[in-house]
Amino acid sequence: MAVVATPFGALAQTAKKATGPSANFSYDDVVDRARTLAKSAYNPNTATISQELEATSFDAWRQIRFRDSVDLLADASKKFKLQIFHLGHLFKRAIQLNLVTDKVAQALPYTEKYFDYGKLKFEKPLPPDLGYAGFRLHYPLNSVTRSDELISFLGATYFRFLGRDQSYGLSARGLAIGSGNLDNNEEFPFFREFWVETPEAGSNKITVHALLDTPSLSGAYKFDIYPQQETEIVITATLFARRTVNRIGMAPLTSMFFLGENDRHLNDRNKYDEFRPELHDSDGLMIHTAENEWIWRPLKNPLIQEVQRFNVRNPKGFGLVQRDRQFDHYVDIELNYEDRPTYWIQPTHDWGNGVIELIELATKDETADNIVCAFVPDAPLEPGQSFTFSYSIRSLNAGKCPHTLGFAHDTYSAPAVALGSGEEHVELRRRFIVDFTGGNLDYYLKDPSLVRVVASARTAKIIRTFLVPNPKTNGFRAMIDVQFEKDQVGVVDAVLKCDDKTLTETWNYGWRFYNF
Repeated sequence: MAVVATPFGALAQTAKKATGPSANFSYDDVVDRARTLAKSAYNPNTATISQELEATSFDAWRQIRFRDSVDLLADASKKFKLQIFHLGHLFKRAIQLNLVTDKVAQALPYTEKYFDYGKLKFEKPLPPDLGYAGFRLHYPLNSVTRSDELISFLGATYFRFLGRDQSYGLSARGLAIGSGNLDNNEEFPFFREFWVETPEAGSNKITVHALLDTPSLSGAYKFDIYPQQETEIVITATLFARRTVNRIGMAPLTSMFFLGENDRHLNDRNKYDEFRPELHDSDGLMIHTAENEWIWRPLKNPLIQEVQRFNVRNPKGFGLVQRDRQFDHYVDIELNYEDRPTYWIQPTHDWGNGVIELIELATKDETADNIVCAFVPDAPLEPGQSFTFSYSIRSLNAGKCPHTLGFAHDTYSAPAVALGSGEEHVELRRRFIVDFTGGNLDYYLKDPSLVRVVASARTAKIIRTFLVPNPKTNGFRAMIDVQFEKDQVGVVDAVLKCDDKTLTETWNYGWRFYNF
């Protein structure tokens, strides 16, 4: 595709001429479908779901199970298996599912024969053109003798995937539009149609294509999925705008943070009656900038929505991380929060200027996904433009850090002690306690005087800092006293250095004193 001069620069591309049906199915066919779809008015409708099926409860819907005896893929390697989710409960929008064998795509029509309905009975037969809610792929991730769930596509553009010895936690999404605004105009794109390619003999990769639609735009997606210890997906997307889109969230991630050690003051204030000390699928946002800075932002459950935007140029990577892997911090023997994966995103080309946006929503239980992050480019996508981008996303194990620097292991806070009498607004002060460990910090414990903490603040003021060795973690404890402004979110940064040498990632945190 030829590059044109548009606000997206090298990423905005001219539309390829339609060449009619392709003799062999490929991603270009999905791109042509998306281009054609964008030229017509948005139609939110898919197949009609019966009222009886729409009214099914969660427990009733879970009774509908795909029959294990059905082999839809006919995978020559016998490694990948496809299972389908039935419509019902919250999943009321039907998708069209196609199988691609020897580069020939064939629709997979709905049939009741694929499902075991358990004790669930319907007064009327389900319509033959019902469609499906989504699907999942299985693969022998953890054992050569057993097939494990690898990835699922279910609802809107959500997908979740696993590596070895991981449990489902956070989710990825195909696209976000208008997230973080308080105008109730956020769009939730959805995948209308999927194409699943049957893997070639001996292949350890499977490819899924998807057609995205939403009022503002349409899009074509390609997912090359590589199951392994840390499963990787290489994603290519081409978008076509129906109208001006000012805020596209690229590679969005969604997670849950309810309770953690860094916001226990809020837990007490909200009076959560909970025996488990921590509850979260992710506990931090990590960013790798083009300038090779690593930023760590611990997550929190605020009392009202907070949005923080990190200005970046061509980010090297970002993701939502589950860093805390200690069972006794969760003490949940069923949900295994310590096994939740980290999703790490790496652009495969220059994404240009923009912000990595972190949205933290207030939640009063662990059932709601209240954390969203995405890269939002500076320039809008205009009607008639197309926009292609690509990236990889990996499911990291065991809290693995993608860098070798020291890192912020724990974050705590408490009221800051006043320096003396006569000081004003001491009630707006907070002390942050950050335990740094890892990297080469244990080496500097031999001479702690070589290490200093460098701190800064925005919409706030650093009052003083302390740094002491912490032999319990083979690292250092930094204490930062900060003066905040009333009803304003202040942002604090801290990093440990030896002379001009950076020893740790940059710890970043947002804080607000609520006036209610």
